[in-house]
Amino acid sequence: MHRTRGKALGVAMALAATGLLAACGDNDSTASSTPTLTHTTTASQPPVTSSSASGDTGQAPAPESTQQAPEDTVAPERPEPVPTDAVPQGDTAKLTDNDKKFLEALKAKGVTSSSPDIALSIGTYVCQGVAAGASEQDLTTFVNAMAGSDPSFDPAKMPVEKVGKIYIDTAKQSYCQ
Repeated sequence: MHRTRGKALGVAMALAATGLLAACGDNDSTASSTPTLTHTTTASQPPVTSSSASGDTGQAPAPESTQQAPEDTVAPERPEPVPTDAVPQGDTAKLTDNDKKFLEALKAKGVTSSSPDIALSIGTYVCQGVAAGASEQDLTTFVNAMAGSDPSFDPAKMPVEKVGKIYIDTAKQSYCQ
C-alpha cells in the first residue's frame, strides 16, 4: 500500500510539474513583427520624484530639445577597396629570401596584398594544409575567404576564386619548399 501511495504521489507531482511548465508559456518567444524606428521631435521629461513633504524637489524643469530626423542615406553594398599606395607595406627587412620570392611571384601574377603579413599567412596556410593532406576543396574555400578579406582585394579587377587559385598555385610552386 505504501508503494502505491508513493507511485501515485510521484505521478501527481509529475503531472503538476508538467502543468506548471505548460502554464509558463506557449513557446512564443520570438518576435512576430519587425520593429520600425520612428523619430520624435520632443524629448521626454524625466519623472518627477518627491523628496520632501512639500513636493518641491528644488529642480528646475529640464528644457525640451528637438531632434532632427537624419537624412535617408543608402549605404554601399561593399566598401570601396583601400588603394594599395595608401596602406603601408610593412617592414620587409625581416622577411626571408623565400618570403620575398613568394611575394614577388604573387606580384608577377597580378596579386598584391595590402600587407606582406596577409600574403605570407595565406601562403603558410596553404603549405600547412598541403603537408596535413587537406583536400583541394578545403584549401580553396579557406584561401578564397582569406584573400577576399584582404583590404586591397578588388573584385572588379579579378574574381576572388582566381586570386585564391593564384595563392594556392604560387605557394605550392615557390613557398612550400
